Amino acid sequence: MSGDLAFLSAAALARRIRDGKATARAAVESCLARIAAWDGRLNVFVALDAEPARAAADRADAEARRGRFTGALHGVPLAHKDMYYRQGRIATCGSKIRRDWVAPATATALQRLDAAGALDLGTLNMAEFAFGPTGHNWHLGHARNAWNPDHITGGSSSGSATGVAARLFFAALGSDTGASIRLPAHFCGVVGIKPTWGRVSRANAMPLSWSLDTVGPLTRTVEDAALILGLIAGPDPADPTAAAEPVPDYLAALKRGAKGLRVGVPTSFFTEVDSETQLTLQQAQRVFASLGAELVEVAMPDIDRLNAFCSMVLSCEAATIHREWLRTRPQDYSGQVRARLEAGIQIPAAFYLDAMRARGAMLDDFGAKVFATCDVLMAPVCATPAPTIAASEALPGPDLGAKLGVFTKFTRSINYLGLPGLTVPAGFSRAGLPIGFQLVGRAFDEATLFNAGHAYQQATDWHNRVPA
Repeated sequence: MSGDLAFLSAAALARRIRDGKATARAAVESCLARIAAWDGRLNVFVALDAEPARAAADRADAEARRGRFTGALHGVPLAHKDMYYRQGRIATCGSKIRRDWVAPATATALQRLDAAGALDLGTLNMAEFAFGPTGHNWHLGHARNAWNPDHITGGSSSGSATGVAARLFFAALGSDTGASIRLPAHFCGVVGIKPTWGRVSRANAMPLSWSLDTVGPLTRTVEDAALILGLIAGPDPADPTAAAEPVPDYLAALKRGAKGLRVGVPTSFFTEVDSETQLTLQQAQRVFASLGAELVEVAMPDIDRLNAFCSMVLSCEAATIHREWLRTRPQDYSGQVRARLEAGIQIPAAFYLDAMRARGAMLDDFGAKVFATCDVLMAPVCATPAPTIAASEALPGPDLGAKLGVFTKFTRSINYLGLPGLTVPAGFSRAGLPIGFQLVGRAFDEATLFNAGHAYQQATDWHNRVPA
């Protein structure tokens, strides 16, 4: 039985445990067996906490035998990007600088998953300080794509995405500041939700850019993403930026179906993709049409300007956060990350303030042009499937920003505007690499994204494909 459990979704496993048809210990052993087989090739884990996970599973099973269930994820094994602090545990943040740093407190997002009964298998590889869209890490070694280990995972939630794809655990927290949930989800063939800015508390999670950072899960199904976001979302006294906006029942939203949904299809900017990605998007559009959705052409506002402002805000805020270490420990950064941080220091304060001041007006303009005519915008996540690790290695130099900007061309604007985005797997290239699409919605309307994505998954089986 344990061998089969690793291939279930998180929601399906939770139901089996609640019904007495599976145990948490069997689920943990199934994950550990796959970790033993795969992690040496994929470099997913920074630290594997096998024995504590087994002990927690035994406690969860004892409670289940008494008819007591902690919450909606009782006994479900998860693992998380190594930037979510757990009191007393090392959080490297993918860096040399924090290689031995012990967290003084536990992230609110982890506390809420604990309260829902989830188990924690350990911490996961990531781009250094979450500042890299490819997933390269010169301190911990590069995480590798489960579909082809010669290819990148995408970043910065590299271990989270490829580990979910390889069925090493049932879901994982990532973070998204410019693409870092949606891009790895696209490259690794999993689901990833970047929520509205402020939807989830960031307390005791490593900061990169306080105006852009978001917390969200990478999962196997849209149902799992809806379940987990519903558990971790909401206000938090420990994070004054966590919104008081009510959190709806995301699972109930899955039942609406796609009939009558207006799906926006961009007529510009987002059309600049390779032929395989274009064909995949067109096929996904036909699926929505077959489900009764209305495809609506949408003329896009100036996305290049949005992207430029996002890059400016991210660079300035990241440089501010790292300013002291850049002064005292510059040699402990990888060359790429150090070069990007130092570039942020050179941006004049007036430019940063102009970018922040324009944000509200540009959000209004985007809404007027896009959401006046559609309920969700359907767009590519990246112009191509995952390139190889060797081909995508970008070293310091005058073209560093341009090389990395290619990966986040279709995602940065959504972070700048603070809107939610959901990546859904939609097919494979001829080389067997995943291709996804993103659905973008109005602020705090993740429910509509989940509804649309779930309807698509009910009609397709891409999310059920597993690396050989």
